[in-house]
Amino acid sequence: MKDMIRIRGARENNLKNVSLDVPKHQFVVVTGPSGSGKSTLALDLLQRECQRQYMESNGESGESLEKPDVDSIDGLSPSIAVNQHRTNRNPRSTVGTVTDMYTYLRLIFQKKGERRCLNCQTLIPPPVDEQEAIHCPACARVHEPLTKAAFSFNTPSGACPSCSGLGTVTDINKDAVFQMDKSLEEGAVTFWYDSVRQYYTAILEAAGGYYGLDIRGNKALNAYSEAELDLLFYGVESDTFARHFPHTKPPKTVSKGKFEGVLTGMWRRYQEKNGQSGEAAYFILQECRSCKGERLKKETREVTVCSRTLPSICKSSIHDLHQWIGDVQRFYKQADDSLLHTVLHDLSVKVERVIRVGLGYLSLDRNSVTLSGGEAQRLRLASILGSGLTGVLYLLDEPTAGLHPKDTDGLVDIMKQLCNLGNTVLVIEHDPRVIAEADHVIDVGPAAGRFGGEIVGQGTLVELMNQPASITGTYLKHERRLQGAKRPGNGKTITIHKANKHNLKDVTASFPLQTLTAVTGVSGSGKSSLVFDVLAEATPSHFEGCQHISGLEHVDAIIRVDQAPLSRMQRSNVATYMDLFAYLRKLFAALPAAKERGLSAKSFSFNTPGGRCDRCEGLGQVAVDMHFLSHVQVECPVCHGKRFKEDVLAVTFSGYTIADMLNLRIEESLALFDSQKKLTSLLQLLCEVGLGYLQWGQPVTTLSGGEAQRLKLAKELARHTAGHTLYLLDEPTTGLHPSDIENLFVLLGKLVDAGNTVVVVEHTTELIAASDWVIDMGPGGGDAGGKVVATGKPQDIAEEKGSFTGAFLAPYL
Repeated sequence: MKDMIRIRGARENNLKNVSLDVPKHQFVVVTGPSGSGKSTLALDLLQRECQRQYMESNGESGESLEKPDVDSIDGLSPSIAVNQHRTNRNPRSTVGTVTDMYTYLRLIFQKKGERRCLNCQTLIPPPVDEQEAIHCPACARVHEPLTKAAFSFNTPSGACPSCSGLGTVTDINKDAVFQMDKSLEEGAVTFWYDSVRQYYTAILEAAGGYYGLDIRGNKALNAYSEAELDLLFYGVESDTFARHFPHTKPPKTVSKGKFEGVLTGMWRRYQEKNGQSGEAAYFILQECRSCKGERLKKETREVTVCSRTLPSICKSSIHDLHQWIGDVQRFYKQADDSLLHTVLHDLSVKVERVIRVGLGYLSLDRNSVTLSGGEAQRLRLASILGSGLTGVLYLLDEPTAGLHPKDTDGLVDIMKQLCNLGNTVLVIEHDPRVIAEADHVIDVGPAAGRFGGEIVGQGTLVELMNQPASITGTYLKHERRLQGAKRPGNGKTITIHKANKHNLKDVTASFPLQTLTAVTGVSGSGKSSLVFDVLAEATPSHFEGCQHISGLEHVDAIIRVDQAPLSRMQRSNVATYMDLFAYLRKLFAALPAAKERGLSAKSFSFNTPGGRCDRCEGLGQVAVDMHFLSHVQVECPVCHGKRFKEDVLAVTFSGYTIADMLNLRIEESLALFDSQKKLTSLLQLLCEVGLGYLQWGQPVTTLSGGEAQRLKLAKELARHTAGHTLYLLDEPTTGLHPSDIENLFVLLGKLVDAGNTVVVVEHTTELIAASDWVIDMGPGGGDAGGKVVATGKPQDIAEEKGSFTGAFLAPYL
């Protein structure tokens, strides 16, 4: 009992009265096909029950957290879930701040920083006492001591006053707003439409008359004087314009020329609507001119330790930080400063853990919002290891997402270290190499949705391979391989010439058209920069981050399908995103029972008043204030989670209410709509991209990055784009069981065979080996990457000795 978590009679979601024992203090992997019930077992069952029991043990009511549908769970420990959902959207949050590495660096710079005298620029040595003022050894000028807060961009004493420590400022792209070679009548202000243009032109001409300026509707802006442009840009009440007429009071009425100014008005509307104004697209983020993106005040950003400033360390990779720490340790080796030695040692250990999970290419100033789900999870995992907690149940959701096979061993080592501390690590994972390293494997299956929810295998991987019911064991035992089509392409290419975006080092790369091309390489090698920051943003007449792109005229459209969240709205779900729900509402509204009750399609919407439950406003849940804890969502006491009013729920289609339909899984509902061709084609498409296990009403906010991407892909495919389309996908296999990758591979092949081109940024070795063409980036990540290591067929990459990817390809060819 002590060494087991004992689950009896679990019926949560699709689990079929599951009973099993999970060994504690071991590295346990839960695997199985997508939608089979892995997340339900780990997160919905174990995590929620851990939270509920923890609250009850602290004398708080556990009623606010719904008890999972299970007879009993014994032997639980306090749990920490490390998943891929990014909750921190604070623009001030960086890799350095979330890992606490930046806090350590601030302390080092406070203690050992050398600064320049503000008077004579002489180098002032580090202070002996950080609390006392220091004197310049040359001119004796007194300098106030720099505190730890002075090195923080999140405090007034440290932040650059121009950008408030963000390193960027929001500005208006004037080139997009004004066409200087045109007159107002010709559309010089690009977002003014006919009636608006006439109205504002009349006011500006009146203002011109008021001040004696030559402002006419037919005069090109490049012929305006400085005062005339200031009037147009900033308005009559601005200081910028008033300096031209210091003794003239501005007009009081519109008829006399009271004009707000184009840019002034844009700023006002932008601020009033929190950045969501109609002209928001004209606002751009630019590097702060004062601090050049370094975030700190001038005095602190110039302080050095071992010849490096704090901003320069933060902009370089964590690999470089590790080297610098070594330099500082050697320089101060003889110093009698136990605090410094402790800080340097602890920081070094933190850095080594981050490098060990394959994130050494990240920089400390990288905004945490821009991290992928896998990166954020591994970063948190590396931080957790330093906590020293024991007796904890760690629940991880696919930590290898976005990780090159080269770095998998380091990640497994970190997880095993957590076990060695006396913890239990339970991981949802599909990677065969991670499964092989597990102490215990739980295989959930045999398929998705209602066809899953059973434990089809347990034990080590070798034991699983000898259990015929185990889907994972059977798949890995027979070593089924994807069969590549070895397409030669149509002879045409798109070529990026001398790309230098981010860490790319004058990269020239060609993408053969009408092929499946995999862009590979270790994490941070420049794959996404090449494909999504250069190629995806290009048009035949415009490209950035490279010298030139040739061949774009051969494709009719570029469709980018990445892992960015689909929506942050709780109301957006799979059915609404795919436009399935609109068809369903019309179908229900056309039923005789709906007509008898006077119900329209609007009555079957949970997003508008009418048919939806008034208490929860169609969400099925209401928030409960937990006082000092975050709010918890519980079932609505009026509709009991059904979202709609009773008269709406009285209408059924094939025995299902509109609420029942939202709880159905995609593949389960296929048989209901044989006569509805449009609905059936959309449902089949979702099954083809491996999402048949999702429920109609599943909120898109709960989808993983891989699921979100495949849902976007399904929506794009539903549009039936004409002509040659270039599809750019970011790790589409994320979250897929090896058996599901086959289905996705077939779909991608169909796209290519239909005359399109598919480019995937990918780490899954099996898919790379079956691709038609490979572009391998590297050799390392960050500054150590940004080059093309090899290009060619998968066999060519496998034979390239300098390719990390090639080393893992050989067994698959």
